[in-house]
Amino acid sequence: MGSAEAAAREHVTSVLREEADKISDRWVQLQLAQPSLDGQVSEAELGEEADALVSALLSGLDLGLPIERVVTAHEEIHRTVSEISLRRARRGVSPTATSLAVLSLKEALLESVQRRTRAGDDLFGSAVLINRLLDSAGAVAFETFVEGREEIIRRQSQQLLEVSTPVVRLWRQVLAVPLIGTLDTARTQVVMENLLQAIQEHEALVAIIDITGVPTVDTAVAQHLMHTVNAVRLMGADCVISGIRPPIAQTIAQLGIDLSTILTRATLADALSEAVKLTEAAGSDRAPLDRR
Repeated sequence: MGSAEAAAREHVTSVLREEADKISDRWVQLQLAQPSLDGQVSEAELGEEADALVSALLSGLDLGLPIERVVTAHEEIHRTVSEISLRRARRGVSPTATSLAVLSLKEALLESVQRRTRAGDDLFGSAVLINRLLDSAGAVAFETFVEGREEIIRRQSQQLLEVSTPVVRLWRQVLAVPLIGTLDTARTQVVMENLLQAIQEHEALVAIIDITGVPTVDTAVAQHLMHTVNAVRLMGADCVISGIRPPIAQTIAQLGIDLSTILTRATLADALSEAVKLTEAAGSDRAPLDRR
């Protein structure tokens, strides 16, 4: 570290230590003036964040880490910046607004440095150091925001999959899964997991998979259905597929897809009627499936 940088670092550290409250308050004011936040973070929360980050920056600068590594290598600073970013991600603030909020700390800090600096060279050196320090913080904030939003999107997508594939108890020991929309690998996995869990919980003997709402059935969809049926059978239950409309029946026949090993019915009502017969005939010995 050169003497000029060391002097600038010492000066910025001194300003942070002596004017921490003023810097925090000014940073809060600058953020409140940004229309992009639009009230999504309260003034009290901004104040807590400001106090935490200013304190963390002071701690990081005191340790003597290279300025390029202060934000990334100092655990307290990195955690504080990440928490600020994730909080905004959960509240729908844009990544640009989040980065700008962190970078606006530059202005608050530079104002305090300027009030306490007479020599132009000292002010320039301090400004360069502040820019390098807070540019790194802005980059961490943006990266954390993107990762946080991706995790939120993944979690929401999983929740939507689960909501869109409910397992319904239609009769004693009879369950049904009404499918609507495209059946892909991810959704098939959710259907299978939810259905198998429900079979175990309700001690079901028959599971109905209704595909009335599935627009098309191709080889991939048929394979997904076969995997689900096989998994249900491994749980000791029978499986009935209902809702095969004439166009889908034609497509299946044209593609040469073999569903002969699976009990199928035209409507959900027909499938339920068949399922009730199977449960009634089960008794102590399970009756074989009548595939006629």
